[in-house]
Amino acid sequence: MFAIVRTGGKQYRVAAGDKIVVEKLEGEAGASITLGDILLAGEGSELHSVEGLTVSAEIIAQAKADKIIVFKKRRRHNYRRKNGHRQQHTILRITAIGGEEMKKAVKAAPADAEAPAAQA
Repeated sequence: MFAIVRTGGKQYRVAAGDKIVVEKLEGEAGASITLGDILLAGEGSELHSVEGLTVSAEIIAQAKADKIIVFKKRRRHNYRRKNGHRQQHTILRITAIGGEEMKKAVKAAPADAEAPAAQA
């Protein structure tokens, strides 16, 4: 099963067991968080409702990205400014995708499939 989640102004396609790097989220390494802004969910080519769906994740580490250099220069004016920046980010491991609604739908689907076979 996969889901499209939005965090930090970006969208990520995730499945259970995936590792993703997102904008900094509060929490220590080893803490569990839930991502509630789910845009789409499905399995294969089949799409599911996202009502009540959550994505559970574990924080692996809080880290910084590679340094970028910001250099400004104006020709013939002896103007040079050099700055650096390291963006903070969080590394997450997706532990589970689901919620109460999804668990009920998955459990109800096999029971409905067996019912017509029993009547025939």
